[in-house]
Amino acid sequence: MKRGNYARVRFLVKCGRWRPGARMTTSFERRPGFLVHHSTPAKSGPPNDPPKPPTGRKPAPRWMHTLWIVGLVLTLLLLFAPSAKPNTTSLLYSDWKAKIVANQVDTAVIDQSGKVTGQLLDKNKTHYQSRIPTVLTDNSLAGDLIAHHVKTSGTASSTSLLSVLVGLLPLLLLVGVFFFISRRASRQIAGGIGGIGASKAKVYDQERPTTRFADVAGYDGAKREISEVVDFLKHADRYARAGAVAPRGVLMVGPPGTGKTLLARAVAGEAEVPFFALTGSSFVELFVGVGAARVRDLFTAARKAAPAIVFIDEIDAIGQRRGQGFVSNDEREQTLNQLLAEMDGFDPTAGVVVLAATNRPETLDPALLRPGRFDRQVEIPLPNLRERAAILAVHSKGKHLADDVDLDAVARATPGFSGADLANLLNEAAIVAVRADRDVVTAADFSEARDRILLGRREATNALMPGEKHAVAVHESGHALVAALSPEADPVSKITILPAGQALGVTEQLPSDERHLYSESYLKTSLAVRLGGRACELLVLGQASSGAASDLAGATDLATRMVREFGMSARLGPVGFASGSPMYLGTEQVRSRDYAEATQQVIDEEVSALLKEAEQRALSLLADHRDAIDRLVEDLVAHETVDGDAVAAALAGSTGATEPAESGGPLRAPQLQARSTPPTP
Repeated sequence: MKRGNYARVRFLVKCGRWRPGARMTTSFERRPGFLVHHSTPAKSGPPNDPPKPPTGRKPAPRWMHTLWIVGLVLTLLLLFAPSAKPNTTSLLYSDWKAKIVANQVDTAVIDQSGKVTGQLLDKNKTHYQSRIPTVLTDNSLAGDLIAHHVKTSGTASSTSLLSVLVGLLPLLLLVGVFFFISRRASRQIAGGIGGIGASKAKVYDQERPTTRFADVAGYDGAKREISEVVDFLKHADRYARAGAVAPRGVLMVGPPGTGKTLLARAVAGEAEVPFFALTGSSFVELFVGVGAARVRDLFTAARKAAPAIVFIDEIDAIGQRRGQGFVSNDEREQTLNQLLAEMDGFDPTAGVVVLAATNRPETLDPALLRPGRFDRQVEIPLPNLRERAAILAVHSKGKHLADDVDLDAVARATPGFSGADLANLLNEAAIVAVRADRDVVTAADFSEARDRILLGRREATNALMPGEKHAVAVHESGHALVAALSPEADPVSKITILPAGQALGVTEQLPSDERHLYSESYLKTSLAVRLGGRACELLVLGQASSGAASDLAGATDLATRMVREFGMSARLGPVGFASGSPMYLGTEQVRSRDYAEATQQVIDEEVSALLKEAEQRALSLLADHRDAIDRLVEDLVAHETVDGDAVAAALAGSTGATEPAESGGPLRAPQLQARSTPPTP
């Protein structure tokens, strides 16, 4: 019940076998999630092989990487190291000529550019350098040099090999650094720009995952079908003698969290062949044509490593039905076309099997689902009671459970939970225990964790005002009493008016067994229970409130499906307009109506008639037991949380006959026998 309106949030919204968007089945059909598996359990595979030394090109010696550092140091030394020549005194041209006249110059070496070097006639034989201005013409210089006996010589400018190397060394260093960086970059992208089309698959060959089929609880039939593929790759000759051909593809479908990827990891652990694992989204990149190139590269690598298994998780990312977009030749369709060609084009004796998983099979292209590509479709449904108990036992390993914890009772209290939900339940229960400074997980921790998952976090500060508290108690009492007075309704497990998440009050119903079919009387009773809260408000408070908003929405959805899909309308007749798709995600795809506006008007009128009939039934039941409402409301206001025994006591005319159930109290087996519940919004 959303905040501000105290609509009942029933436990069956989450725990029911009938999820939002689920399809009603007939007695001639095996409904997903309720298959009975009579197959023998799969055997665990061989232990992990010892890791083999990696193969490939040997890395370059470490000393080769130091050559770049040595070259850089030598370049810096040659460019910036001080010269080894002796100290030289620089003289102006006028000073140098004056020393010539004063007989203080011993030698003079003049080059073509006018540079002068030599020694002076002092006691230290000082070296000097000067420069003759070439712009000025000094005709007296030659005479002065001869007159004062200066040893004069000339030299031509020349370039040595060493100077050339020194000049080219910085350029060579830059070229070497550029070559080194470009080579490293080309290795990282596996051959330059062309490597962008390489497959992103992770290969499990020498080091396989530790998951085995024995680690996957339940699903014996699904494990047998998938393990047959692994056995075919291991013992192809045995199947060939019988004329059997290996399936080219196996598609695992089912709701989220049921263990499709876990089964794929078990296949990778069990198979003694290379296992290529990747997701459907890894084929899609920015550049056009990359997806098709990666598909080709993937199957090329798989054929080289054959026999091999290719696993594509979330294949609906690339396998959606073609022709739905505005552009028919987009990147995704090119990728799908290449995948279709590869799956149906390679030699069946190559030993490459494609294993894929999705929770949206209704969106896949029909060409992808036909035999010859995906020969088998293995459904991984929601676990049944026995499988839930086995899953809880697997995930409880490593956790300290108290003696009062009964995993079978927890399994009965969690119908509709997937394997991921059950793992999360155990983890939340452990967190509750840690929050209470305990290392042992109790049954109360499981109950609180279940309420936390289904309803949300319960805050003590979110207290209701006295008037609101009484109104919520009236609303929840209506739900509980209508359910208790209806033989077809599921038993009431707990009623609380403590706010949790967006719910201000909760009435929990736990089915007594797992249903596969729902009769018309059962569904009509469910409508009456949903509208019981609003009917009780009208009867006790004299007016309805916004608290029934979620109840009305759920009842309207159920009544619509009864008329439109289940053929439960005498006026409309045995006509069904269901989509026929499994809809594991709980939402129906947007599609055009298959019927006229006049038919829609009849559907609306029939839905309204069903809802009015259910409300009148709830009002009649509550009016006949008006005193029981007051007793149950008084008990709820006083204790805030009561169990199903309090409802029976209120109907029997006794108050306070039962102890109120503590909020989040222990799960007791007599109250936790589960069965599936009717479709909920």
